Amino acid sequence: MTTDITPHELTEAGIAAGLSAGWVLDTVTDPTAVLDWPARQAAALIPFEVVDGRPVNPAGPTGRIGRNLKAWGENQAADPIVVADTAAGRRLLLIRRDDTGEWAIPGGMVDPGETASVALIRELREETGLGYAEWAMRVLDRRIVDDPRNTDWAWIASTVALIAMRETEPTAGSDATDARWWPFDTLTGLAGAIRAAGDRLYPAHEPLLTLALTHLTGGR
Repeated sequence: MTTDITPHELTEAGIAAGLSAGWVLDTVTDPTAVLDWPARQAAALIPFEVVDGRPVNPAGPTGRIGRNLKAWGENQAADPIVVADTAAGRRLLLIRRDDTGEWAIPGGMVDPGETASVALIRELREETGLGYAEWAMRVLDRRIVDDPRNTDWAWIASTVALIAMRETEPTAGSDATDARWWPFDTLTGLAGAIRAAGDRLYPAHEPLLTLALTHLTGGR
């Protein structure tokens, strides 16, 4: 059984509101009406097929159809995982999402015409107030993100990068209500520290943080 998770603002009756808000890219409410699938496939981070006019999520069936993202098919994101080595141990910079209230990586969607590397820096600056300084940045992966907005016809593919920097006081901005450094020696320790503060780690980012820890610890 599949569920259509298309919100009102992406239906024919409500898409005008999404367009006026500036976050909707595809104005068509049916993926078979998209005319440039070959170009989108060529530009995709993760190759995908189009069957009977509809894009096919390369991660497999989700149990959801419709669209709850700005475009049909692949929606590219950038997720900077920012760490700092301190006398107290490794620290991780997270933001509190304004939609779920959970602590998450300070990332977001790649804007039209923007590269992933530019989006990584922009998202970090917008959500934490930290601009480009003495960073060491390394792309860890490009992958489909397990996001609750993903459907069989629209999904998020992210460029995941590890950024090492000095621990600098962040200032929350954009769609972040708070920004803070957390202990990051293990994922269990991170989640425990967040729970102790009465909060929760954004579940969709746990695999990305595991990837970063594997890189940082050499797989230990």
